[in-house]
Amino acid sequence: MKPASFDYCAPTTLEEALDVLGQRGEAAKALAGGQSLGPLLNLRLARPELLVDLNRLPGLAEVSTEDGTIRCGAMVRQRAVERSSLIETRVPLLHQATRWIGHPTIRNRGTIGGSLSHADPAAELPVVATALDAELTVARTASVRRVRASDFFKMFLTTDLAEDELLVDVRWPVAGERTRQAFEEYARRHGDFALVSVAVAAEVDASGICTAARLVYGGVDLVPFVSPAATLLVGARAGDELMAQVASEAASACSPPTDIHASADYRRHLVHLLTARALRRAWGHDHEEEA
Repeated sequence: MKPASFDYCAPTTLEEALDVLGQRGEAAKALAGGQSLGPLLNLRLARPELLVDLNRLPGLAEVSTEDGTIRCGAMVRQRAVERSSLIETRVPLLHQATRWIGHPTIRNRGTIGGSLSHADPAAELPVVATALDAELTVARTASVRRVRASDFFKMFLTTDLAEDELLVDVRWPVAGERTRQAFEEYARRHGDFALVSVAVAAEVDASGICTAARLVYGGVDLVPFVSPAATLLVGARAGDELMAQVASEAASACSPPTDIHASADYRRHLVHLLTARALRRAWGHDHEEEA
């Protein structure tokens, strides 16, 4: 199937793009990498009157350090994240998760901002952004605001972005030497959306006691699911027994859907399995045999 007819523009400045979106409102759609919007257009599930191509905007495809964070412009390609030694060492959770996104041909075109703005609850990047509580910069004509990832995702395929706004960059916190991070997911076929994914982000003190922890899941709710099971880690030293307890609590705490891809019970089983696996990896126990 082919898309319904639409007008097309390719602005060369951010100001021009924001002006167009402000004038056309819901009739316009922004095009980044096109890996989500393209299929929606072809299936005629999206019928914009105007497509605003962001690929000529300057300054949105750079990775840099800024104010103790790693800044990724919204047009940074996922393949660039995967290949970035800066991100691999400073934001390991983002680096790990990006390798799970689709296939190399998808990652060559797909962008950081496009995936976050699309807000598919089974996608990897919304889960990682929520786990790290990344800071997102959102712009409209004559104003800029920043929003935490924990406040950005509202409902299925719905974010805090207004019709006349664009996500322009993401600031990721830098991992320290006592940071513990890991990402795991399971899909029926390589490159498919995950049935369940999990991101672990934690900090420990000099004695190995966990001082902060977050467990976030994809594929189990309409938005990335922040599990209360992470509180079991705080104030404790994460050994095998505690990790098993956290995995069991995480499975009990979620209410995943049943659909054509998997039952709720199967997804809970995956939550348990992947949580245990991710915790072991985060704490360096991944050489041990799976329970």
